[in-house]
This record gives sequence, structure tokens and C-alpha cells, in this order.
Amino acid sequence: MDIKPIRTEADHDAALAEIERLWDARPETPDGDRFEILATLVDSYERKHTPILPPDPIEAIKFRLEQQGLARAALEPLLGTRARVSEILNGRRKLTLAMIRALHRELAIPLEILVAETEITPPRGTPVSRATRPPPSRPSSSSPRSSKGRGASRRSRSSSR
Repeated sequence: MDIKPIRTEADHDAALAEIERLWDARPETPDGDRFEILATLVDSYERKHTPILPPDPIEAIKFRLEQQGLARAALEPLLGTRARVSEILNGRRKLTLAMIRALHRELAIPLEILVAETEITPPRGTPVSRATRPPPSRPSSSSPRSSKGRGASRRSRSSSR
């Protein structure tokens, strides 16, 4: 049996190809044992090199609704009004702690998924609020106008007449 640790992507690809070849091997045979060892090595390599990221909280809620055959209206007792449910599912409002607790309790969505950060996107056509708008740029002190002072420009205009 010529099995070695999987250290590179090429090793990983070769192990996957061998697993595919051995897929129908019977357990407790030399090929079955080889399959089992390679599968363990591939699993270890993939856990280390390709971690599975947790889902977005909103996507997790939508997925759970779909799994259980529920409509958005089922979220109203947990999140509030129909408008509030829409704002949350469309990414315009964050979940509150009370909402997270209710979703976890009623839909069995893991807390670690529900508390993950989500991007809030303002609806189209909504003006950016002052809080999120960048401050207006001010002329730098090196500009000619700011170095003369306010009255200097008036004097220069009146003297040129």
C-alpha cells in the first residue's frame, strides 16, 4: 500500500481520483481499506485547507423557511410586522437580540449563525443620511484663495478696477 500524507493540491487531486476509482470497493478488502484511509486523509486535508464558512444569517433564515415549507408570514410573530420582516429579509435592517432569540427558539437556527455580521443595504433611491454621508471636503490651506484671507480677494478686485 503506497499511501502518503496529502500536502499539496496535486496530492489532493490524485487522492480524489484514486477514491473515485475505488468507490465501489467492498469493505474489509485491500481496496476497501485503501478507500477508507484515502477518504480519511482527504477529509483531514480539506478541513485544514478549505474551511466551510458559516452562512449569512439572512440566508440561513430563508433556507430554514424553505426547509420547513413556511411563508414569510411565519416570521411576523418572531420579528414584528410584515414590513419589518421585509426589511430584515432584504438586508435593510439588522436583527435585534430579541429577534435572534426568537429565531433560535422557534426555528432552531444556531445562535452562532444568527449573530454573524450582515451588510445593511439601503433601498434604491434612498438618500444617504448625514450619518453615513462623508463630510464635505474643505479647501486645503495650500490653496491660493485660503492663504489670502477673505478680505484680500475683495481688495484685489476693487484695486483692479
